[in-house]
Amino acid sequence: MKFAVIVFPGSNCDRDMYHAVKHVLGMKADLVWYENSHLENYDAILLPGGFSYGDYLRSGAIASASDVMQHVKKHADAGKPVLGVCNGFQILLESGLLPGAMLPNKNLSFMCHHEALAVSNHETQFTANYKKDEIIHLPIAHGEGNYFADADTLSELKRNHQIVFTYENNPNGSVSDIAGIINRRGNVLGMMPHPERAVETLLGSDDGIRLFQSLIKNWRNTYAINA
Repeated sequence: MKFAVIVFPGSNCDRDMYHAVKHVLGMKADLVWYENSHLENYDAILLPGGFSYGDYLRSGAIASASDVMQHVKKHADAGKPVLGVCNGFQILLESGLLPGAMLPNKNLSFMCHHEALAVSNHETQFTANYKKDEIIHLPIAHGEGNYFADADTLSELKRNHQIVFTYENNPNGSVSDIAGIINRRGNVLGMMPHPERAVETLLGSDDGIRLFQSLIKNWRNTYAINA
C-alpha cells in the first residue's frame, strides 16, 4: 500500500504522518508537495496537521482551494481512502468533503495534551481494529477544534453512523462531543486528535497505530495485493 502525505506551506505534522506509515508500519510513502498534483499512483492520501498557509483566513480555507485538493476529491470520488488530521480535518471541512465547520476552542486557548476518546463506530475501514465504545488515548494540538454542525447535519451524522470518535471530556466544546467523522461512503475520515503521534509507547500511547493497521488490512482484503 502506498501513501501520499500532502505537504502544504505551514504543514508541521507531515513528518509525523510519514514516520508512522513508512517507518513504524513499513508501508511505501511519499511526502508530496502541494504543487505536485499527480496522485494517481497512491492508494491512500493523508492530510496532516499544522497551519496551512498560516491559517490567515480560516483554518484550512486557503488550502482547500489549492489545485491539489481537486485531485484529492477525485481520489475520494473513486472510493480511495482519505484521512485528514487536525488541520487536515479542517481542510476536508472547508473543501466540502465532510460536513460541518470548525470554531475556536471554547476556552479560546491552544490546547496540547492527551485526551480519552471513545470509538463510536468500529465498523469502518479506519477503525476495524478497535472495539465498539473502546476508550483510547490520543494527543490533541489545536486552537480551532470546536466542531460545529447544524441540527439537520448532526441528525444525519448520527443516523448514518458517521460519528467515529467522541471525546470523553470534550476539551474544545465540540457539538455532541465529536472528535472525528466520516463521509457517508466511508472512505473519508476527518479527526482532530493525532493518531500519527500515538504509534509508539515511547510517545505515551500507541493507540493510534491500529487506525493505520485497520486501513492497511482493509486495502489488502479489498484488493488482495501484497503490500
